[in-house]
Amino acid sequence: MSNFYDGMAEIFEIENSKISSDFELHSADIAWDSLAVVSTIALIDDCFDLMLEGKALAACEKISDIEKLIETAKKG
Repeated sequence: MSNFYDGMAEIFEIENSKISSDFELHSADIAWDSLAVVSTIALIDDCFDLMLEGKALAACEKISDIEKLIETAKKG
């Protein structure tokens, strides 16, 4: 997950150390907008070779929600 966390930090333009499973996607410090969602789709494709739906990602509240989507997609 470290490559994924590094990529999420880059998307949000914050320090890597701030990203964890509990990171809130709807905080005042970041923009969890359509650009961030599209960037996250590309990141997940790069890191996990999976394609997730933008609608499902946009509904996520925390990084842990994204991780759950990834795990579900891995199981097929």
